[in-house]
Amino acid sequence: MTITPLRIGNASGFYGDRFDAMREMLTGGPLDVLTGDYLAELTMLILGRDRLKDPRRGYAKTFLGQLEECLGLAHERGVRIVANAGGLNPAGLADAVRELADRLGIPVRVAHVEGDGLGSRYPESLAAHAYLGGAGIAACLREGADIVVTGRVTDAALVTGPAVAHFGWGPREYDRLAGAVVAGHVLECGAQATGGNYAFFAEHDPAVLRHPGFPLAELHEDGTSVITKHDGTGGLVDIGTVTAQLLYETSGARYAGPDVTARLDTVQLTQEGPDRVRIDGVRGEAPPPTLKVGLNRLGGFRNEVVFVLTGLDIEAKAAFVRDQMDTALAAAKSRPADVRWELARTDHPDAPTEETASALLRLVVRDPDQHAVGRAFSGAAIELALAGYPGFHVMAPPGTGAPYGVFEDVYVPHGAVDHVAVLHDGRRIPVAPAQDTHVIEGSEALEGPEGGEDFERLEPLEPLEPLEDVPEPPLPEPLRSGTLTRRAPLGLVAGARSGDKGGNANVGVWVRSDAAWRWLAHTLTVDRFRELLPETADLTVVRHVLPNLRALNFVVVGILGEGVASQARFDPQAKALGEWLRSRHLDIPESLL
Repeated sequence: MTITPLRIGNASGFYGDRFDAMREMLTGGPLDVLTGDYLAELTMLILGRDRLKDPRRGYAKTFLGQLEECLGLAHERGVRIVANAGGLNPAGLADAVRELADRLGIPVRVAHVEGDGLGSRYPESLAAHAYLGGAGIAACLREGADIVVTGRVTDAALVTGPAVAHFGWGPREYDRLAGAVVAGHVLECGAQATGGNYAFFAEHDPAVLRHPGFPLAELHEDGTSVITKHDGTGGLVDIGTVTAQLLYETSGARYAGPDVTARLDTVQLTQEGPDRVRIDGVRGEAPPPTLKVGLNRLGGFRNEVVFVLTGLDIEAKAAFVRDQMDTALAAAKSRPADVRWELARTDHPDAPTEETASALLRLVVRDPDQHAVGRAFSGAAIELALAGYPGFHVMAPPGTGAPYGVFEDVYVPHGAVDHVAVLHDGRRIPVAPAQDTHVIEGSEALEGPEGGEDFERLEPLEPLEPLEDVPEPPLPEPLRSGTLTRRAPLGLVAGARSGDKGGNANVGVWVRSDAAWRWLAHTLTVDRFRELLPETADLTVVRHVLPNLRALNFVVVGILGEGVASQARFDPQAKALGEWLRSRHLDIPESLL
C-alpha cells in the first residue's frame, strides 16, 4: 500500500522568531504537521532563570500567544502541531495549552514528552537536559495527539517523530530515519532555508528576500524529501540555501543523534523546479551509544564599557586609557579575574561625520564575585571622564554587573533517562532506548543502567565525541597549474555559513561548480584557513570534506570559550565568522571570477 507523503512545515527557528509565522504557515497552503523549534543552548539558560523566579514557568511563553491566535485554524485544517517549546517544563506547558483550548472551546488532545531533565543528577547546573530523539513524539501522535510539546529533544526529532508515526518506520530503518533527520535539519532554523542569512543574497532582488516564507518538506515513505515553501511566499529555495543550512552547526560526515546517525557525505541535492530541492541518497547508521547532555550553569558576573576614540592618535588614546584603567583596577580591593580589551578600528581618515571618524575600544571584565565587576569597575571608568584622553566618552555607562552562563556537554548511556510519552488522557508510555548503537572503534558499547545506583556509578562521562570520523574521501583533480589568478575576496566564489556548538564554532564553505570545487578542495586547507582568520591561529581546527555538497566544513575548537552565554567574543555565536572568511583575499583563478 502506498502511503501518502507527509507535508511538514516549520514556524519557528528560535525563541523570539517571527510571531506571525504560525498563522502564515497555517493559512499559506496545505500541511499535515507544523513544527516549532524554540530551544538553543542560550535559551535553556534563559528558561532556567525564568523558572528560578517562578517554578510554574520554564517554557517558551510566545508559543502560547501564537496558539491563542492559531489553535482554531490548526483544528479546522487538521494540522497537528509539534514543538519543543516546553523547555524545562513540558508538563506545565501542556497544562497551559489545555487551559487555553478549554477557554477557546476548541477540542484538542494535548500530549507531552518528558524525561530529558537530569537536574537531580547535576545539581550544580541551572539546567541539565539530555537530547532525546523522536520516539516519544511518535508515540504521542500514534495515540491521537493533536498538539505535542516537548522539552530538550534534538531539533531534527521534531521531524523524525511525526515521520515515524506517519510511515510506521521501525527503529532500525536507518536510511529512512536518516533522510528524515536531514530534512529536519534543513527545516529547524526556519527562514535560513528559504533565503535568510544567505551568502549570495546580493544576487537576488531584495524584494524577494525581504520577508521570506518558512520552509516545509514533502517527506516520502522511503526517506527522500523535497524542501519547498508555500506558493506566493517570499524568499527562495535552491541548492545553495539548502546546502548552507545542511552545513550549519554540523561538523563531519557523521551527524549523530539519538534516532540514527545520518551520513551527510551521502546527501544528494537536485533542483527539481522553482523553489523545490529534492534530497535523496541519504544513508544512515545506528545511533551512537550515548546521549548528549547539555549542562547550563551560572559562570559568574560580567560587565563592560565601550570607550569611543575619535579622530587622530587612535592607538595612543587606546594605550592611554588602558594604562589608566589598569592602574585603577590594580588599586581596587578586588581586581576582576578576567580583563579583556578589544579595539575595533571603525574610524576613517578625513571622515565626513564624527561617527565615521571614531573607533571603539571595548573592555570586558568577568569575575565570580559581582562586586569585583560592579561599582568599583564602573566607577573607575566614569571617573576618567574629565581626566582621560581628548574627546573622552563612552557608548553607555557601565552597570552593576550581570550574570553570565557557561555551557558544557557530557554524555550518558541511552538507558540513563526515563523517556516517557504522556498522553492527553494521562496514560504514560515508556519509550525504549535504542536497540543497537554504533560502537566506538576500540571500545565497548555502553549499556543503559537498570537502576539509579548503576547510573550513579556511570556518571559523569567525560565530554567526548561519541563517533569516530569517516576516512577523508579522495579530493578531486586540481585545476591545471599555470592558471591565471587574481587577488580577490573568497566570497566571490564561495558561500559560507557559520554557527556555534558549545565553545566550538563551525564554518561551512561551499561552491557552486565542479571547477570551483576542484580549486577550493586543494586551496582552503587548515593552514590557509588559519592564515585567513588569524584569531584561529593558535586553536585546533579540523577540516571535513563533503564532495557531494562541494563543501568543506571547518570546526574551530574553543574559539567561543565556555559557550554563547559566556560572551567570550565580539560575535559570541560565531554567526558572522563565515562572512569574515568570505571577505578575506587570496589568489583565485580568473576562470572562476
